[in-house]
Amino acid sequence: MPELGPFDTIPVPAEIHEGRYIPSGTLEWHFVTGKLSKEARKRRQEWTRLRNAVYVTWPYAKKAGEVMNEINAKLANVTDKKERKAIIEAREKELKEEFAKPLQELSVYQGKILMKLINRQTGNNCYELVKEYKGSVNARFWQTIAFVFGSSLKQPYNPVSGQDRDIEEIVREIERMYW
Repeated sequence: MPELGPFDTIPVPAEIHEGRYIPSGTLEWHFVTGKLSKEARKRRQEWTRLRNAVYVTWPYAKKAGEVMNEINAKLANVTDKKERKAIIEAREKELKEEFAKPLQELSVYQGKILMKLINRQTGNNCYELVKEYKGSVNARFWQTIAFVFGSSLKQPYNPVSGQDRDIEEIVREIERMYW
């Protein structure tokens, strides 16, 4: 092997791969930007809208789940219909005072997301909840109102597919940050 001088070689970092030395190194970061495609831009807008709606409605859904658990615990040992109705109406009055104004200010889209989140929290769709606490006539009335606005109180929540998967991802993000 010939003798090498100080200017004959350039030392570089190397890795051994399959018994051979391969020069390797780390490059500086370079950011490549470009315009989003129309589809990607639309998907990003939809995601942002959904994320904003979940952030706005999540506290209400969380509170709804807590209230449902509380009411169910109180009603567990009560068999008298009048007493059950009194418990529900007393709690309903408190909730109306606290949440009527903010919930009226929600958009229709945010209302749809809220219904999905309530379903997620309670395990029941909103139609079943209204039917249980307010009766079937009220449930049908509110289902009709929801239908007029292009929604349904009976919408399912499936965290494994579609928009519900995105909602689940956003809720988990919120829970990691705040709870």
